Amino acid sequence: MAGAAFLRSASWAPTVAMSWFWGLGFCFSMHVVLTYGWGAFAAFAATNATGLFLFGALCGRAGTDPAKLFRIAQDRAGVALVAYQIVAVAITLYGFGRYVLVPMFGAGSAGGAAILLIASSAIGHAVGLPGLKKLHAVLLAGGAAAAAAALTALPGGEAPPVSAALDSRFLGLVVPSLVGFLLGPWLDVQQWQRAVAIRRSGGSTLLAYGFGSLLFLGLLCINAVLAVAAGPVVTAAASDGLPFAGGSLAAATVRLDGGRGLASVAFLVWSTLAMATTLDSFYVAVRSTLKETMGRSTSALLALVPPGYATSPLWVGSIACGLAFAAFRFDLPFLYLMMPFATFFAAPAANLVAGALGAPVLHDAPLAFMLGICAMALFVAGHAADDPAILAVSVLVPLLAAARSLAHVLKPGRDLRPAKIDAGTGGMPVPAEPVVLRPVNDHGAAHGFEGKWFVVRITPTYDDTNSVGNVYFANYMRFVGKARELFFNAVMPDFDLATTRFLILTKSIAHDFRGEAKEFEPIEVRLGVRRWNRKFVTLEHEIRRSSGGVLGKGSQQLMFVDAEDYRLIDMPGDIVGNFGPYVLGDQPAAATGLPEAEAA
Repeated sequence: MAGAAFLRSASWAPTVAMSWFWGLGFCFSMHVVLTYGWGAFAAFAATNATGLFLFGALCGRAGTDPAKLFRIAQDRAGVALVAYQIVAVAITLYGFGRYVLVPMFGAGSAGGAAILLIASSAIGHAVGLPGLKKLHAVLLAGGAAAAAAALTALPGGEAPPVSAALDSRFLGLVVPSLVGFLLGPWLDVQQWQRAVAIRRSGGSTLLAYGFGSLLFLGLLCINAVLAVAAGPVVTAAASDGLPFAGGSLAAATVRLDGGRGLASVAFLVWSTLAMATTLDSFYVAVRSTLKETMGRSTSALLALVPPGYATSPLWVGSIACGLAFAAFRFDLPFLYLMMPFATFFAAPAANLVAGALGAPVLHDAPLAFMLGICAMALFVAGHAADDPAILAVSVLVPLLAAARSLAHVLKPGRDLRPAKIDAGTGGMPVPAEPVVLRPVNDHGAAHGFEGKWFVVRITPTYDDTNSVGNVYFANYMRFVGKARELFFNAVMPDFDLATTRFLILTKSIAHDFRGEAKEFEPIEVRLGVRRWNRKFVTLEHEIRRSSGGVLGKGSQQLMFVDAEDYRLIDMPGDIVGNFGPYVLGDQPAAATGLPEAEAA
C-alpha cells in the first residue's frame, strides 16, 4: 500500500516539472550562466526549484487542504490568478518567439509562438489533466533525448567561470529573485490544479513536488549546459541597450549548421516541447478555474455572457498574445516581463503562504493592487538608475499588503512545525482531526466516515414503529434524511444559511425495500456520492442491520438554486471541493473545476 502511494505521488513529478518550465526559466537560465557564470546560475536554479518544492511541501502539511485554500484564493485574489496566467503565457510566447524562432528563422517567424499556443490549447482541451499527466512524462523523455542530440552536435565552448564579476544590476536582482521564485508557484493555477488533484488521487504533494522540483532543476541545468556548449556567446540588446544572452543558443545553432542540421532541429524540438507543456497546462487549468468561478458567481453581469465564452481560456490567451506582441513590437527587455512576479503578485502569494501555515488569509485586493503598481514603478526606476537599493526595496513594498496574515504566522507560541508524516500512509499527511464514528451512548447514534462511505448508526425506538412492531416504512426515508444532513455538516461545517449564495434541494429520491427492522434493533445508514454532472449530484444510500443484511437501498438526486431568486444554477464550487474526496465510483472528480457532464 505504501509503495503504491509512493508511485502514485512520484508519477506526478514530470508534469509538475514541465508545467513550471516556461519562458522565464528556459531563457533566463541561459542568460545567467553565460553572463555571470556557474555560481550565479546555481543560485538562480536552486532558488527557483526550492520555491516549487516549498509549495508542494506546505500544501502537504497536516491540516492543510489545498482545495479549500485554492477556493479562498479564487474568492479573494481571483483577478490576480488570471493576471498571473496572462503574464506567464505572455512571457512564454515572447521568449519562444524572440529568443528561439527569430534567431533561427527571422523576424517574420515570431507569429509561430501564437500557433504553438493554439496547438497546445487544442491538446489540453482534448486530453484534460489526466491525459496531460501521462503526455508530459512522454514529452519529458522526448525533450531530454532531443537536448542530448543537440549537445552532441554542438562544438562546445569555453566554460564560464564558477564565480564571475557580478555587476550592480545583478546584485540588485538578488532580493527580487528570492521573492519572485519563492512565492511564484502560489498564484499559478496550474500548480494549484495539480496539488488538488494529487491530494484527491491519494498521493502526497510533498513527494510529488519533491521529485518534481528535482526534475525541474535538471531541466534548468540542461539549458545551461546547452548554452555553454554552443560556443562563443551571442547576445542581443533590447530597447534599454542592455545585452541579453537568452537567444544565444538558437543563434549558435544557425551559425553552426545553417538552421538545417542536427543541432538546430534538436534544439527546436527541445524548446518547442518545453514551451508546449506550459501552454497546454495553462489551457486546462484556466478552463477549470473559470468554470468553477462561473459556477459560484451570482453576478447578474456574468449571467448575460454565454457560459462557453465566459469560461473559455482563449480570451485569456488572446490577451497574453497581445501583451507578447506589444513586448516584441517595442523590444521590451525580458526582465520587465519577469518583474510582476516579484512585485505585483507578491502580496496575494504571501497571503496564501500564510494560509498554508494555518493563518487566516487576510487579503485586501485593492491595497495589494495599489502597492503592486507602486512596486513596479520603483523596480523600473531602480533598474533604469542601476540602483540595487531601490530594486531591493521595490519588492518589499507589496509585502506590506500581506503584513496582517504574516503577523499571525509569526505570533509567539504558534506551532509551525512541518506536518507529521506517517510512513505507513506512503507519505500522505495524517489528518489533524480525522472524522471517526463517535458513539453517544450504548443505544444512541454514532456517525462518521468508513472509507468514502458516511455511516450513521441508529437504534429505532417505539415512536419509529408501526402497530405491528416494525419500523414504519416512511421512517427509513427520515433516517436517510438525517444521514444526509449529518454528511453535509461533516463535509461543509462552515455552511451558513444566513450567508450562503446557493441552496441544496432534492430533485428526486428512490428506495427499494428489502427487509424490516424492529424496535431496539441497531441499524446502519450508509451514504455516499455516487456521481455528478454540471447540474446534479447523485447520492447513494444503503440501510443495513448492524448484524449484517440489507434492509434497503436507493439513491437521490440533488440540485442547486440561487439563494435569492431560486433559479437553477451549476453545481457550486464549494460542493465540488467538499464532496469530491468522497465520490464512491470510478468517476474522477475534477481537480479544481466542475466535472464533465455525465451521459444522459
